[in-house]
Amino acid sequence: MLTLQSDLHGNHLLGALPSHEWQALAPHLELVHLRTEQLICDSGQRIHHVYFPTTAIVSLLSTMEDGSSVEIAAVGREGMTGVPVLTGGETMPNRVQVQCAGFAYRMSAQSLKQQFARSDFLRRLMLLYMHALLTQVAQTAACNRHHSLSKQLCRWLLIEVDRVASNDLTVTQQLIADMLGVRREGITEAAGKLHDEGLIHHSRGHIRVLDRKGLEARACECYGLVRREFDRLLPRLRQAETVE
Repeated sequence: MLTLQSDLHGNHLLGALPSHEWQALAPHLELVHLRTEQLICDSGQRIHHVYFPTTAIVSLLSTMEDGSSVEIAAVGREGMTGVPVLTGGETMPNRVQVQCAGFAYRMSAQSLKQQFARSDFLRRLMLLYMHALLTQVAQTAACNRHHSLSKQLCRWLLIEVDRVASNDLTVTQQLIADMLGVRREGITEAAGKLHDEGLIHHSRGHIRVLDRKGLEARACECYGLVRREFDRLLPRLRQAETVE
């Protein structure tokens, strides 16, 4: 049976909570395993649970009427899903789907709303995270419009290794193509060039980042901008914990 891990820092938001805040949330949290491509919540559906990933990565996908989709944000150990429940929304405007299998803490949306209303610290924490998430969504939209596929792929790979804290990714080229909203052939060509340059090694269903600094140099400014925003906000969370 899965139990709550003693290491609260498996998820950065939960890890930022002071002990008394954690104790208030703990009875409502359940550690669950998420499967690759598992649908958490579809666009327009009511949000029943929120998830705080520890080792899983969850994608927020914008879907079109013709069935096509594109990733607008990736949520890993730095964040949570189901943000609209904290702003008065009851449904998801986008599809929420597991991109990389792993573990997450699950909590009912109703329980989180109750704790959000009760706790000043949790409110500040969630608002800071929402600010960073909005930055990621906006920058992803700009990146998809203005930057080459090669730069987008570098950005995407860097985000992924940050989310799982590993240079090894279990991912197919088709999944990457789906996330970026492009044809698989384009990903095959772009990944092949990165492979030839010694930045990554890719094989069927697996990519290993070999030269992170080289990958960062090849990526557009979007990765650095979003990363700096998350890094800028996290110290503020720790300061808030000290004040409490």
